[in-house]
Amino acid sequence: MKLGAVLPHNEIGIDPGAIKAYAQGVEDLGMSHMLLYDHVLGADPDRPGGFSGPYDKDTQFHEPLTTFAFIAAVTSAVEMVTNILILPQRQTVLVAKQAAEVALLSNNRLRLGVGTGWNEVEYVGLDVPFSRKGARQAEQVELLRKLWTEDSLDYAGEFHRIDRASINPRPTELIPIWFGGGAPALLKRAATIGDGWMPLGSPNDASREAIDTLRGHREAAGRDWSTFGIQAQAMFAGGNPDRWKTHADRWRDLGATHLAIRTDSAGFTSVDEHLKAVGTYRDVVES
Repeated sequence: MKLGAVLPHNEIGIDPGAIKAYAQGVEDLGMSHMLLYDHVLGADPDRPGGFSGPYDKDTQFHEPLTTFAFIAAVTSAVEMVTNILILPQRQTVLVAKQAAEVALLSNNRLRLGVGTGWNEVEYVGLDVPFSRKGARQAEQVELLRKLWTEDSLDYAGEFHRIDRASINPRPTELIPIWFGGGAPALLKRAATIGDGWMPLGSPNDASREAIDTLRGHREAAGRDWSTFGIQAQAMFAGGNPDRWKTHADRWRDLGATHLAIRTDSAGFTSVDEHLKAVGTYRDVVES
């Protein structure tokens, strides 16, 4: 199971030097991958009817693909992972172009985790219908792979029309696409057209059942389970060495291939503190 770290999006700040130091520090610690979360808009809770959610306009999120373009230039080995890019609210061709560029400039270190999101405020602001986002996502994944591999497309789907065109340059390797979420339709989509799954929960019975469901769908589709990845996460805050190790071992036993540590919400105020926590977690889990 490969260990990674989650960029402390709301605590890292906007200083390019701090983001560079964090990315290079994660790489120097030998972490295999770095996760970035994604939200384009944060709602103002001071609105008619109010607003309740895990984030709002005062929560900072660095845009994943442009941030990864920056990180690609200051690192050489760490894999860069969106967890998750809210794909249906974006223009598919533009995502294909941007992701291809990041993959090229990073020597194929991009892994695209995608999801459908939950915040209709973002969809409205990006002028994309909130309904049927799951069906749109499935078509987007098909189109992304065609744009990354084909010189010219004549594509007519339910949501997209490409009239004898494609992007250039294209990535030299197919960018992996992993799915986040846990709804039954999502699990089937992840297993049949995805390269991996990004669970939100803990290594419990529900996760075990979801993984069994994924395996069943994948085998029914004639796809190799051994090539399918599972990206889990762990919290540093509120934990201790025994809890961290037990949690990691449980994910490993369930078949997780990747595990990233979150150091946000632990009271850290500097890059060094976040990196020290990442190193501490690594040492405990690998012991």
